[in-house]
Amino acid sequence: MSAYSKTPGPLLDVAVLLGRSLRHSARSVDATISAIVLPLLILCVFVFVFGGAIDRGGEYLTYVVPGVIVLCAAFGTASTAVAVNQDMTTGVIDRLRSLPVVGSAVLAGHVVASVVRNVVSTAVVVAVAVALGFRPVASLSDWVAVLGLLVLFMAGVSALSAAFGLLVSSVEAAGGLSFVLLFLPYVSSGFVPPETMPAVLRGFAAHQPMTPLIESVRALLLGTPVGSSAWLAVAWWGGFGALGVVAAGLLFRRRAR
Repeated sequence: MSAYSKTPGPLLDVAVLLGRSLRHSARSVDATISAIVLPLLILCVFVFVFGGAIDRGGEYLTYVVPGVIVLCAAFGTASTAVAVNQDMTTGVIDRLRSLPVVGSAVLAGHVVASVVRNVVSTAVVVAVAVALGFRPVASLSDWVAVLGLLVLFMAGVSALSAAFGLLVSSVEAAGGLSFVLLFLPYVSSGFVPPETMPAVLRGFAAHQPMTPLIESVRALLLGTPVGSSAWLAVAWWGGFGALGVVAAGLLFRRRAR
């Protein structure tokens, strides 16, 4: 008897659809490369082009890498919205409805696949940052905490992205709506301290959901006090994840009728 045959129905459905999403990713070489190359280009631009003009009282690479890690973790979410929208608009859902498949497994497969893709691309960015001179002092438990925060963030953003894909009627709109999320790290503490920004942006940058996540990752990697930023990050992205799951479930049931 195979391992799949011992797996409960819903979990088997998710596993099968997760494999489908990952196979699609492997065949879409250009999307996979862009999800890795673009964050690397952003890292190089900020370090080698802007880094000399930004005075942080220390190595700018050390400051900017946590922001780039979070940006990379969010980069692949647009593909989740596109993939979900394609399933809804090309007849794939209609075909799955004729099979004994749990409907929520379709969305779960896309979200889990997005997390897997983003973990791989983030690991590549961290490796390149270390090659460029980034020297984290995190312990094993700190790395586990960083991974946990990033996975929570990836899952939350991917769930929101799946809801975006169900909300709009075209692939182009799905991708464009998700990319709005990618602008948040730029208006945060990811690349420059919020106190250096104009007053109209300073308050938003200090209190938006990306900043406590970036500050938590930075503190854990560099061995500085985390404070309350980790709990704020968990509250923000756990809440967004729950919102995305509920919204995606409601929208899926409405569109799959």
